[in-house]
Formats: sequence, C-alpha cells, structure tokens
Amino acid sequence: MSSLDRPVVVFGGSGFLGRAIVACLADAGRAVCITSRKQVDAPEGVEWRQSDIRDEASVAQATHGCAAVVNAVGLYAESKTESFVATHESGARIVARQAAQQGVEQLVHISGIGADSASRSSYVRARASGDALVQEAYPAATILRPSALFGPDDALINGLADLARRAPFIPLFGRGQTRLQPVYVGDVARAVASALASPAALGKVFEIGGPRIYTYRALLALVLDAIGKRRPMVPVPFVLWDLVAAVSAMLPNPPITEAQVTLMRTDNVVSGDMPSLGDLGIEPTALESMLPRYHLGSGVG
Repeated sequence: MSSLDRPVVVFGGSGFLGRAIVACLADAGRAVCITSRKQVDAPEGVEWRQSDIRDEASVAQATHGCAAVVNAVGLYAESKTESFVATHESGARIVARQAAQQGVEQLVHISGIGADSASRSSYVRARASGDALVQEAYPAATILRPSALFGPDDALINGLADLARRAPFIPLFGRGQTRLQPVYVGDVARAVASALASPAALGKVFEIGGPRIYTYRALLALVLDAIGKRRPMVPVPFVLWDLVAAVSAMLPNPPITEAQVTLMRTDNVVSGDMPSLGDLGIEPTALESMLPRYHLGSGVG
C-alpha cells in the first residue's frame, strides 16, 4: 500500500483549524482520519479514531498504520482540567514520539506565531517548549506557526462583532496599538497540505501570517464598518486588564484570562526571519475579501 492510500491522521480534526485541514486534505484526494477524545460526526469518507494526546497508548493506536500525522490540537484558555503544559508540551511530545516510533513518514505540528521560551505569556512559553520537544522527538517535523485565524466561523471577527453590537463602548487593550496579522484558516489548511506534499518542508519552521498587519484599533474599526455600527473606543491600561483577569479567574468561565491579556501586550506578526506562506506556494487571502462571507449583520443596538 502506498503512502497516499494510508490515512493522514489529524489530531484536533474537529476544531476550527482542524476541520479546514481535514476538508482540504480530503479535497486533495488524501485518505483522512480524525482523532479526538469524544466521538464526533466526521465528514463523509473520513474515519474517526478515539485518542487523547495526553495518553500515549491511545496516540500509538491512533497513529498506527498512517502515512502522516498533523497535530492541530490547540488550547487557548486553561481550566481545572486543561493546561498549556499538558496540551502544548506533554501532548505535543507524545504525538511526535509516537509518530517516530510508528514509522510515520511526515509530521506537521501546528504551533503559534511568536513562540518564545522567554515570553511573559505561559501560552507562548508552552508553545515554544512544545516545538522544541517535537523537534527532539521527530527532527524532520514541519512546524507551522500561524497568527490569529480568521474565517466565517471564527472566534476572532465574530467575537469582536458580538462585542461591538452589545457594548455601548469598546474597551481597548492599552491604546489599541498592538499589531496583529490575522491569517485565513483556509490558507493554513492549504499550508498543511503543501507541506505534506513537499519534501523541502521537512524539518523547517514556517511563520504563517496574512497579507496585512492591523493595529487592534484598526481591526475593530474594520469590524464596526462591516456591521454598520459606531462605538467609542476607550483606552484601558493593561494594569486594569490584569485586575479584571485576576477577578475573572474566580469564575467558572472567565470572560478574560491572564494569558489573553499577556498576549495582547505583544505584537502578533510574522518576524520575516523564517519561511512563510509564499515558500509553500500560497498567496495569502485578505481579510477584507472574506468579510462578505461572514453573517455579521447589524444585530443588537
């Protein structure tokens, strides 16, 4: 059986990015398998296997006989049962180690832009540590570090639009000058497919950003224009955000976390020091061109 006949196993295949990766690979004619802790309704022709990246035995079983592995598992807010270390460090290492032990031909690991072991953000530090652990266990792994993802079903633009519809004003992080380079989720999925088809991508780290950099304030202005609303933007010092996050931490589902506040202190853009979408043959999609596909409407207020 050739490698094209054996499945690509996508960990996190039921998530926002994972679904796009699965669809892209299936459209390209690859056999695809989704793995997750709980059973999900896989698309027609896509296999589902149960696994937990924190459990080595289940990962070994899920990766057995596959041609390639994509780890698209992401955690953006910790809870009593979920941590950045368990997901982005321990889990990433287990997936990479089993990919190596199972003789998997390719591993694509999804990380995050700006991964830095010296960051103030526990999320960013865990991403950086996870990347190093993956490279140690599977040196030929391709690591993709995307910026914030956008797409019609995203949490980014839809979340900002919901805030703008409901709130009489929009609180900014600081003065709203943090820079973001959001990337279309479909482009990241295409980057995965391209990496799996390109031997030149083995062992490389790619930073994946969109074609335009926005300040947080400018991104909000774009969303406000899209939904036809006008809202004052109020600068809020980060020290107050820290306080809000500390109080929110006592709630079952905090609206803002320390990790999110820390992330907004730092620009989330491509450094220019690493290969990017263009090196994978992909022209990045502009956010403005995708906004008509959203169902933003005007909503409340």
